[in-house]
Amino acid sequence: MRTRFQQTISPDGGFTLLEVLVTIGIIIVLSGITVAVMPVALISARSDSSAATMVAVMRVAREEAISQRRNMQVVFTAPNKISVSRIEVPGPGTTLVREAYLGTHYSFRLFVGVPDTPDAFGNGTATAFPGATSTLFTSSGELVDQDGDPVNGTIFIGRSGETLSARAVSIFGPTALIRQWRWTGSAWAQ
Repeated sequence: MRTRFQQTISPDGGFTLLEVLVTIGIIIVLSGITVAVMPVALISARSDSSAATMVAVMRVAREEAISQRRNMQVVFTAPNKISVSRIEVPGPGTTLVREAYLGTHYSFRLFVGVPDTPDAFGNGTATAFPGATSTLFTSSGELVDQDGDPVNGTIFIGRSGETLSARAVSIFGPTALIRQWRWTGSAWAQ
């Protein structure tokens, strides 16, 4: 005697043609979605990585300036090099502390049609520190210019021809607060 909940098992034990076609259809749809989304996700991940490298170098330079009680000069060299040097006392003289590079094919750059960040520190150049010819972290943790005055600034990076790769790091001079921004295609977001 069979109950309602028992299932009959076919003697073949295989799948029906309809089950196989539905499974193949689902795999094709998921593959199509993956192929469409993957390039954008890769651009975003690589861009975030380059911006994170820059943020890390800036934070370590500030921490070293405070802990070593020496000014640390930060230099951005096109296309993608960040150098940190300790200002020696007594001077004049510097010692290279570290160098870092943005990710492959990433550089300091501005994109046409991409405005300044909401911090509005300027975007006249890809490494915009208005009025500063040199930027230094002081032993008190400030970011200052060549005259010792606090300076705000923004560094813009990205990959040529890929506007969605645009990233920015802004620094508020008096406290050296660092903010990381990414371009969404219509606005800057943190």
